[in-house]
Amino acid sequence: MADLTALHEELARVVVVGRDLSVVLTEITGIARRAMPGAEATSITLVRGDDAHTAAFDGQLAIDADELQYERGHGPCLDAGRAGQIFVVDDMRTEQRWPDYARHTAAIGVRSSLSVPLPFQDAVIGAVNNYATRPEAFGDTDVEFGQEVASWVALAVGHARLGVQAGQDLAGMRAAMASRAVIEQAKGILMERNGITADEAFTVLTRASQRANTKLRDVARQLVSTGTLPGT
Repeated sequence: MADLTALHEELARVVVVGRDLSVVLTEITGIARRAMPGAEATSITLVRGDDAHTAAFDGQLAIDADELQYERGHGPCLDAGRAGQIFVVDDMRTEQRWPDYARHTAAIGVRSSLSVPLPFQDAVIGAVNNYATRPEAFGDTDVEFGQEVASWVALAVGHARLGVQAGQDLAGMRAAMASRAVIEQAKGILMERNGITADEAFTVLTRASQRANTKLRDVARQLVSTGTLPGT
């Protein structure tokens, strides 16, 4: 996707009304990551009072970096989501605004980031976050694209909050994202261990779930915590 018009057109094709909010946000997040010239991983943080969580993500790096901020209570995505400012980090290794967060984020491979606030009814409800493994990955085009994505995320959340569609409450959405995260971790373990693709790893998890008559997320959680699959 090369320009803002193409991004707008793709976002406009996302059906917002009558769909589960987490599904809509996941679709938008995927579009954003593909469109943003500098992004290697993208997430959406929603903030309500002191509660902040990742409502959707594309790329494990994004949720890992988000969680480092939630653990500390500060960082670019949280500050963007609360103060309504755009924050660009050119290099985590030299970042001084959030030194503890930046040091830990650099340790997991993130070198730069862009967080764009989500405006909604004269307030700010969160941020769209983008991460890259190289420094200075985000420029003016990324900021412009990020603002376009943020407006569509705010629209989707607004529909859910105004009752146009029921959606999930924050606790339910958090649980859904946690399930997806542990499944992605389990897939990564199987891919590295067996030299298989992501789709093949998902098939292994699904079959283990069926054999054990256990929910997929529980099978994934067991693999992540113990290194073994049930029924094997």
